[in-house]
Amino acid sequence: MQLIPIKGIPMVRRGDDVGELILEAAEKQHLKIEDGDVLAVAQTVISKAEGEVVDLRTIRPSQRAIEIGRRIDKDPRVVEVILQQSAEIVRLAHVIISRTRHGFVCANAGVDRSNVDEEHVTLLPRDPDASAARIRERIRKKLGVDIAVIVTDTQGRPFRCGCTGLAIGVSGMKPLLDMRGRRDLYGKELKVTVTCPADSLAAAAVMLMGESNEGIPAVLIKGAGYERGNGSIRELIRAPELDLFR
Repeated sequence: MQLIPIKGIPMVRRGDDVGELILEAAEKQHLKIEDGDVLAVAQTVISKAEGEVVDLRTIRPSQRAIEIGRRIDKDPRVVEVILQQSAEIVRLAHVIISRTRHGFVCANAGVDRSNVDEEHVTLLPRDPDASAARIRERIRKKLGVDIAVIVTDTQGRPFRCGCTGLAIGVSGMKPLLDMRGRRDLYGKELKVTVTCPADSLAAAAVMLMGESNEGIPAVLIKGAGYERGNGSIRELIRAPELDLFR
């Protein structure tokens, strides 16, 4: 499997066609996007293109946001945006863990101050699956190839230190791979094994994207093992009644 960072993508602004920007950068890099490839795209550039950016100067924090901000030493304007983006506050300690309207349980409802100036924050795309589908369709129309697209984000994990890349949107692939019924090296039938190629590929791609000033928001993946199909990121979200820790 090969992972190739797509370089030279300019700073994305509202209204930009992310798929077209990726195609132009890939062409300049002499990268050939082929049938079956996977394209991983960072959530931040999609959010910027779709206008999911909030000017904190326009935010008037509620009393609740002010109290939480004081408690966790966080800008109450940012706290207010987090509350607006949250369907549920799951935990509140030194950080806000919330469930977003998408169903993701993560820190700060995905509201991010990185890669924008001090007076702005980015939100998660409203429909990351649809965002992935638009990029995939742009590439299909331009090149005539069928690829899979993953929208990536970087999040922490509840029982491990350090953040890692994961998928928050997919198009053209099944995010899960059901291994049940197959046999291991000793011939034993797998009873419960379901892997997540979407998250695995996202984590690998984010290693190349970086977390600071690398300026690489897209990675082309060749030779990846995944199942084609009309998958949705909703397939990865564990139902609350099956969550053993809530």
